[in-house]
Amino acid sequence: MSALLVGFAAPLHAQERADAAVKEEEAQAGQIPVIIVTATKREQTLQETPVAVSVVGADDIERAEIQDLNDLQTLVPSLAVRQGQTSGNTTFFIRGFGNGQNAIGLEPSVGVFIDGVYRSRSAAAISDLPNLERVEVLRGPQSTLFGKNASAGVISVTTRKPQFEFGGAVEASIGNYDLRRFDAYVTGPLAPNLAAALSGNYNRRDGFFEDLGTGADYNQRDRWGVRGDILWKPSGDISFRLIADYDKIDELCCGATNLVEGATGANIRAIGGRVVSEDPFSYTVFYDVAPANKIENAGVSLQGDFNLGFAALTSITAFRSNTNESNFDADVTDLSLFGAVSQQSEIETFTQEIRLQSVGKGNLIEWTLGGYYFDERLNVGNQIINGADYRPYLDSLVGSPQVLLNLTNLITQSTGTAPPMLGGAGQGLTDNSRQDNNAWSIFGTVDLNLTDRLTATFGISYTEDEKNVSLNAVSTEALSNQNLDQLGYAASLSQLLVGRGVNPTNPAQVGAFIQTNPQIYAQLQQQALAVARGPNNPFNALRALQPFPAFLGYPNAVEDGRSNDNSTDFTVRLAYEVTDNLNVYASYATGFKATSWNLSRQSRPFPTDYTAGNPVFDRFTQRPVYSTPPSPITNAGLHLVNLLPGTRFAGPEDSEVYEFGLKASFSRLSFNVTVFDQTIKNFQTNVFTDNGFVLANAAEQSTFGVEFDFLWKPYAGLTLTGGATFLDPVYDSFPNFGNGIDVSGQQPQGIAKTQFSLGGNYSFTIGRLDAFVRADWQHIGDSPFVDNPAEQAVIDATGYTRGQNLINASIGIRTPGGIGVSLWARNLFDDQYLIFASPTVLQAGSFSGAPGQPRTFGATLRKSF
Repeated sequence: MSALLVGFAAPLHAQERADAAVKEEEAQAGQIPVIIVTATKREQTLQETPVAVSVVGADDIERAEIQDLNDLQTLVPSLAVRQGQTSGNTTFFIRGFGNGQNAIGLEPSVGVFIDGVYRSRSAAAISDLPNLERVEVLRGPQSTLFGKNASAGVISVTTRKPQFEFGGAVEASIGNYDLRRFDAYVTGPLAPNLAAALSGNYNRRDGFFEDLGTGADYNQRDRWGVRGDILWKPSGDISFRLIADYDKIDELCCGATNLVEGATGANIRAIGGRVVSEDPFSYTVFYDVAPANKIENAGVSLQGDFNLGFAALTSITAFRSNTNESNFDADVTDLSLFGAVSQQSEIETFTQEIRLQSVGKGNLIEWTLGGYYFDERLNVGNQIINGADYRPYLDSLVGSPQVLLNLTNLITQSTGTAPPMLGGAGQGLTDNSRQDNNAWSIFGTVDLNLTDRLTATFGISYTEDEKNVSLNAVSTEALSNQNLDQLGYAASLSQLLVGRGVNPTNPAQVGAFIQTNPQIYAQLQQQALAVARGPNNPFNALRALQPFPAFLGYPNAVEDGRSNDNSTDFTVRLAYEVTDNLNVYASYATGFKATSWNLSRQSRPFPTDYTAGNPVFDRFTQRPVYSTPPSPITNAGLHLVNLLPGTRFAGPEDSEVYEFGLKASFSRLSFNVTVFDQTIKNFQTNVFTDNGFVLANAAEQSTFGVEFDFLWKPYAGLTLTGGATFLDPVYDSFPNFGNGIDVSGQQPQGIAKTQFSLGGNYSFTIGRLDAFVRADWQHIGDSPFVDNPAEQAVIDATGYTRGQNLINASIGIRTPGGIGVSLWARNLFDDQYLIFASPTVLQAGSFSGAPGQPRTFGATLRKSF
């Protein structure tokens, strides 16, 4: 049996070596090598694949010093990656579409798959990249091929399989900010039909933000991971691949600083606070809370491939877990306004994909059938807690400590009980949520090879997605829980009684007045109520200081905390091989993403379930003067003081794209042109409020775009690459943005209209040494920071930009013995740009934001064997 297996393996190994030799000869001759992709779930050349897809190979990733998916955007024109306030708060955008930032319940529209396994949150996908074979970025809806959340596109990462010949590589890097990075990979046979690979990585770097108060540095890198990979081929028709991995991130990230200092900046300084004002590119801050992140990822997957003769069967089974703890300084000062703004999450995900495909090429019909199952358990906890300086800050905002003291006395008089200290330290809001998500889909595609050059493709998928969600919160913030309508009524009524010569602190005197003047007292009640619910309530200024009122959890008698969505999606495509070197295609595709729930303190009942209004009660007559407006929640006895309507979730989004593509490939030049018109209805987005994010659906967002990329080898050794993306993004309809604002017709925040890349690599020899020099340039045009027009106008006045012009460069040599040395720099000319900007929590008129990473550089030593 052993001899027989060796006999099967020997031709396979010989073919692998022959293929590698062909690619090396093509590269040396200056020809473009054939690139194999699996964008359509079957192996095809990049030229043959009638899908808008960008491919980045391992050599490019190594020479460009791409360490994780954040860096990948420098090589893919239509991809943008944005990191938020924490390490795990990262969002991927393709053609301007993408979300998932700042809300763990908001699932991404760009699906990330590593070796066929879906990573449901960006925190599970941002670790340093393992031993890579290639990265494919598929643009546009991919719901008929990928089972979960691919309405905007897919990032598919493929790693190298274990080899049946012993080999490996060791790599070490040093750089500025005390960078120390180490990677190791070894592979080889364990038996004639069994191969294994083991890899590990360590990445440590100091931060480029400095805390001027404590001396600490932020935006560090502190990551490590291990990965084991076993490949078993019991026969030529059967193979199994088992992968297990674990990685950990434990770093202080990410720094945000003041961009615009509003009037409240004076209040911060009045009580001893320090803030680096309007100087983001000094990379300095004053914090009282270090931005901490602890992320752990672990997983195991088993892929089985079976040649059944008439078809090939693939099964991928995976289990993954992700834990994430984060905390950050929301007020970006060294005052302890908040003792904690933190989140903890635990995610466990089980996935199963089964796929059956026809074998062979050139048949009249080629087909794929498959099914996908997804089961996820998500537990989340959030805390936002007042710090020691919160009450002094409130006193400065209202002008005097006496204001809140008087309010305390009035509450005591009205209720007979003294409240806790208004704005006291340790008060706040704590919420806990759980989401159980089960989804399944079936899909199929059929390619009809109508002629040797004309192929029609039809794809269909059906998806069901069910979520069961529970969310409960406890607010201990005393000021937020006060009924200012009631207090305003009591204060106004007291003044009116005094005007009538009645002492409001003497119940007997008030009772006598009511008994002898019932009609007059009724008029006084209505006058006081009008004051309480109108602009003249003396406590109206305090409403802005009530960010954490009592919270209505669910499920409850009205809200069941369930969503059940389903969708049928299609792909129709016609591809024509004009010549052996030129292909064109036209396609129509739809995509789907299920309901995303708001698992945070800003989750509120929908207006259809609740109408706002605090009750007003007359303590002298012991009767209500104003009752809460009727609504299902009020009628069920669930009304809470200061409860407001909002959203619990963002409903499912549907996308469609019309696309025309041209692909050309010659011996030294290849290029692709894509024209598309993509629309997402009920686009899921999140809108920032004073202390959190609200999920909303834009009725329609669309983008018309043109993409172009090329690879040119003008002569042996020189490779030029580049691309351009031109977009016309717009909210076609978004009337319910919030606070009565209609942003229909606007350019959505964060979506640039232009994005360019240009790169060059020159490989040459110096004696027996192989050498290279490479550089790339990435340009991302400016785009709005926020969707609120008034807020964006404030930021525009400062001149800050989101536009990027990044130049990266590297140079290296390699000996015949496999030793290589390279020098590299990213953001070589230290381009200054902002990643994001948003209003600062509880500091009216102020805005915070994060500058992009400054120049980094270093040297890398590699040894391959």
